[in-house]
Amino acid sequence: MKSINFTLLGDESLAKDFGKKGTATDITIYDRKESDTLRTWTIPTSFPDKIQPLFQAISMGEYVILHVTKLDKFTGEQIIALDVLGKKKGILSHTFDVDRNTLLSMIKGTVVEQYAIVEPENLKQEIDKLEPVSTDGKPKIIIDHCFDVKGVGAVILGKVVQGKVKQYDTLKLFPKGMDVMVKSIQMHDDTVAEAVSPARVGIAAKGVTPDDIQRGDTLCLPDTVLTSQEIEIDYIQSKFFKDTLAANQMFLASICLQIRPVKIVSLNPMKLSLGKPAAYEKGDICVILKPESTSIRIVGSGKIK
Repeated sequence: MKSINFTLLGDESLAKDFGKKGTATDITIYDRKESDTLRTWTIPTSFPDKIQPLFQAISMGEYVILHVTKLDKFTGEQIIALDVLGKKKGILSHTFDVDRNTLLSMIKGTVVEQYAIVEPENLKQEIDKLEPVSTDGKPKIIIDHCFDVKGVGAVILGKVVQGKVKQYDTLKLFPKGMDVMVKSIQMHDDTVAEAVSPARVGIAAKGVTPDDIQRGDTLCLPDTVLTSQEIEIDYIQSKFFKDTLAANQMFLASICLQIRPVKIVSLNPMKLSLGKPAAYEKGDICVILKPESTSIRIVGSGKIK
């Protein structure tokens, strides 16, 4: 079965036209199965009240659908977030009351400038043209939800971001390092023997409980990721964030789906001390956030060295 995952920003009501509502927390997931293709749409439900789910939802899709309904600072935050994370594959649309020239000036110089501009009524047609984007390699699953099912135990929801996962595989849960056996795999409520990147899966897991797992944890082979409580990044400050940074300041860090409290250890090089260990690969993007800011909440970002 082919899988394609989208991040939908700007108007959650559009998702009802695309698929059926599934898991709903601070991010909401819709999906639709047609013949041999499973499509999912992830929405940061609690944005703009909270900035963290925006980055998590963006990280869950290979493609982005940015549907602009108004031009405000939150639209600006979404554009900046997409640019920071380098999300180059996407579709841009807007309502009739949004001035296109102003919108084009807002996205100029960002990755969003590369998106195909599509009229809202043609979105579904354009979405159906897009093909899966898979990544080869060792199996790697990024977890976004986990809960207990009576008679089954821990059920993990996540995306196979790399490689293939098979029933009865034994993987490691990082950053904790616990062994996890894949008892069974489901895709869109259908039991399958294996799932290939970029499949969205539900896994019945042996060896862990929901209390052992948090969003952003990784299931993979032992030598796939690094874990650390201190990281160094090639930091670039957002041109919109005007405050001066200093050692010992506290922020939040977003690394894929992981959110960590972070303290600046040094500025040059930029070293960060995380509240607890994170799992990552070199080159992953770390974004520094200031959720309590009343203006721009995206401080800066950099690839992990």
